[in-house]
Amino acid sequence: MTIDINAALAQYIARDILQQPKRAIAPDAPLISSGLIDSFHLVDLSLFVEEKFGVRIDDSELNKEAFDTIGQLAAIIAERQG
Repeated sequence: MTIDINAALAQYIARDILQQPKRAIAPDAPLISSGLIDSFHLVDLSLFVEEKFGVRIDDSELNKEAFDTIGQLAAIIAERQG
């Protein structure tokens, strides 16, 4: 299940946020701390997670301390879906 979540998140980030649909993003690649995505994109990502997975990411979690990689975010999603 987490693999599917990873793939969906990577695809969304590459296609809709970075507008580079062919870009591969590894589950352990830093997103926030590397500057790959910024605070504006975190809101978009949060809305996508809520719509796609039915999981709410609190505003206080939209930071690199809560998650900085697709893998970390996928783990949060899987835990809340469980």
